Formats: sequence, C-alpha cells, structure tokens
Amino acid sequence: MILVLDFGGQYAQLIARRVREARVYSELIPYDTPVEEIRARNPEGIILSGGPCSVYEDDAPRVEPELFDLGVPILGICYGMQLMALVLGGEVGAVQIREYGRSDIVVKSHDGLFAGTPDRQKAWTSHGDAVFAVPEGFEVTAETPSVPIIAFEEREKGRYGVQFHPEVRHTDYGLEILKNFLFEACECRPEWTPVNIINDAVEKIREQVGGARAICGLSGGVDSATAAMLVHRAIGDNLTCVFVDHGLLRHNEAEQVVEAFAQNSDVPLIHVNSSGRFLDKLAGVTDPEAKRKIIGEEFIRTFEEEAGNIDDAKFLVQGTLYSDVIESGTRDAARIKSHHNVGGLPEVMDLDLVEPLRNLFKDEVRVVAAELGMPEQLVWRQPFPGPGLAIRVIGEVTAERLEILRRADAVLQDEIRSAGLYRELWQSFAVLPAIHSVGVMGDARTYAYPIVIRAVTSDDAMTADWARLPYDLLERVSNRIINEVPGVNRVALDITSKPPGTIEWE
Repeated sequence: MILVLDFGGQYAQLIARRVREARVYSELIPYDTPVEEIRARNPEGIILSGGPCSVYEDDAPRVEPELFDLGVPILGICYGMQLMALVLGGEVGAVQIREYGRSDIVVKSHDGLFAGTPDRQKAWTSHGDAVFAVPEGFEVTAETPSVPIIAFEEREKGRYGVQFHPEVRHTDYGLEILKNFLFEACECRPEWTPVNIINDAVEKIREQVGGARAICGLSGGVDSATAAMLVHRAIGDNLTCVFVDHGLLRHNEAEQVVEAFAQNSDVPLIHVNSSGRFLDKLAGVTDPEAKRKIIGEEFIRTFEEEAGNIDDAKFLVQGTLYSDVIESGTRDAARIKSHHNVGGLPEVMDLDLVEPLRNLFKDEVRVVAAELGMPEQLVWRQPFPGPGLAIRVIGEVTAERLEILRRADAVLQDEIRSAGLYRELWQSFAVLPAIHSVGVMGDARTYAYPIVIRAVTSDDAMTADWARLPYDLLERVSNRIINEVPGVNRVALDITSKPPGTIEWE
C-alpha cells in the first residue's frame, strides 16, 4: 500500500489513480494524519501531494518531522517537495519566473526516479515557489532553464522530490517516474488486480453485514449493479434489490432496467413506482443543491419503507464512487455539488450503509464488473446521475418539461449510437433550461424551450473535455429534435470542459 498525503492540491486524487494504474493499492489521507497512525498502517511508501499554499506562510499545512524517519521511501510532488526540503533543512522561496504548463527539464542523474528516461523531456509544472538549496545529503537530479532544482534525491534514505507533476498526462515520462518510485524505491508488487479487489470487497462486506439482511438501491447503472453483485457474492440470498422509479428517468428506462436485471441476475428485485411522490416534493424548487438533497432524502425514506417489509433488513447497499465522495466535499476538498448518495443523504437514517465501491473510480468499477461477468452493454453504459433528469431541467421540474427532455434526449442517444460514438464518449445527454427563446416555424413566431447538447470525453469524471462531435451528426440531432419534439425551437451545443464547468449542469 502507498499512502498519499493530501495537501489540497488539484491533482491529489490523480496521484492515487496513477498509483493504482500501476496495480499498486493507494489511499488518500489527510496531510495531518498522526505519524503513529501512518506507522500503524504499515505503508510501503508515502507520497506528499501538491497544494495551493506556500510552505513559508505561517498557516501553511505541515507534517510532523518524524514522518521522514519512518524508514519508508517518500516522494514529494510540487508542494510536497518544497515541504520536504524545508523540514529537512533546505531553502524554499518564490521564483522570479513562474512555471505553469509544459516545461523542458534536463535530467542530471538517471540512477533513481529518472532511470530509463531521456536526458531531455517535457513535464507539467504549476508553481510560483521552488527549492533554492537542497538539504544536506541530497543530490539535484533535474533542472529547467529557469529553475535549477526541479528534482532532488537522497536515495540511501529513500527521499525523493519533483517540482513537476508526474501524475499528469502532459508529463512525458510521468508514469515511468512513478513506477521507478513504486517498484524500485518502495519494492512494491503489482498486486492491485480485479481479482484481489473483489476478494477484499467480499471479505469486508461479510465482516460488516454478518448474518443480517440488506437491500441494494439499484439504479440500472454499472455502479449499483456491481455493488449488488459483490454483496450477493458475500451474503447470498440475504440481499434484495430495490429499484425506485422516481419519475426522473429517461424514455422507457424503468422497463429496460427491470428487464435487463431479470435476465442477468438471480437476486430478488422489488420495483417501486414513486414518481408522484418525488415530483410533489420538487414542486416549486429551483435551487440545484435543494433538488439533490430532496431527492437523496426521498430515496432513503423509500428504501427504509421497503426494508420495513423485509425481516432483519439492517443495511442499504449503494454504488457510491470515490468521485462522488470528492465532489460532495471532504475536509481538504471543497464541495462542488452534493451527490444524492453522499452529500444529499439525510442526517438521520434507519439503515447502515454498505458501499463496496466507495474507494474506487469509475474505470476501476468497470474492470471489476467485467471480471464479475457483467454484460458488456451494462459495463459500458454511460453514467446517469441518481437525481436523474431533475438536474438536467435547469429550473423547476415539471411533468411537461420532463417529457420534452425525455424525447429530446432519446433523439440524441439514437443518433449517437447510430454514429458509432457511444463507447467513445464518457457521457452524452440533453439539457433543458427553463427559459424560452423566439423562433419561427411555418412562417409563424414561436416562443419555446431551447435544448442544450452536452457530450464529453473523460477517464474518471474528475476532469473532462467537451467532445468534438461531427457537424453532420449535430445537424441531424438538431433537425430531429426541433421537428419531432413539440415545445422546442432551438438546439445549442455546450463546449465547456471540466474544469471550469462540471459535466452536469446542476
């Protein structure tokens, strides 16, 4: 295991992902986790993430000096490198020329992190401070034209630092550098595999649930389905799945979910139609956070009611992912939006949560799902938010607006699949802003809704780029929506990446 200490940097989660991509298990923990607690975790290595602060500020995050005496290799990245230098007796200060973006680095030593990489390479930098003098015993291993100390090492004690970001794809040999740390410095073994993930998850579920019964909130997506399969493997017939149709699903989706589950699983499924209940609660609500929290609470109350009909049902299984947790806000990461299954949960619940995917990213879940034998069409189903179309109607959610959005989205999905682009996109969907625009149809003035097309590519939903859809595809989508969906007279395309935008509009 590798522990990544989070100093609030924008790439902290990405470090943990890259370590896992090398098939080494990693966990992200707060930077001020006590050293004794870290020692008890018995990590093979420690990585100090980047962060937004300057190390010489009075209130900058610090670590206990004893961290560097644990006898395990430590890699500092950006802020982590500067903090290592400062704690161990080096000097850090502001540079005259800041480095942001791809920088040319010159490697001066290939004995450690840079083994097997060229003398000159490009790396992603984002810093206004730098190490001016290395601590005693350290060797400068790389430089840039404006920063003479871009990397240093003290290999005998297993201490390494890089001012750039090896976890970012824009760093040419970033993965090789991380692997040199993992496999050479830390002597890790690539054992973080789907089989081991499954075995560990099943063991933890059995420990938590014991002989009690559980219900699983099934949505029809790969996350909840994978969670259900893992829990079923752990507790067998003590699991019952509950599919709640909240009236915020896409065209014919409820029927498709029930049919697909029946064909691919032996787990009992309860289908609850609660569409009227959710729409009543959402009446007059326009604030996105309020929508998410209302939906999150109604889900829980519905699950609690169904659990009351099952003897000894004490647990609720959810397909919560790591990205859900991060975006809903942690101590070192600001809230971006409350996910209905994390930040949108009510404070008081009758059921204890079982979340076997809570520490996994979406790409890891898909690998696990494939290992469990899940059908390919479900493994690669595009993500659909738990609050459903409620957060794709921008404004108050009404039955009329939902029906318009369903029909427009069905056209988009049909054309995306016909073009063979479904698997290439992370998500593609329609958005309905609750406004009207002027148009002309049949020589008459119209005043109707616009539809916004959103399509993005991504690896894990933490970042995303807007998809460059072909013009002829966009033309077909626009023509069909305007001609086939009453109440729409305009189609627009969202070309915002994440950041600065999010994938969903609310």
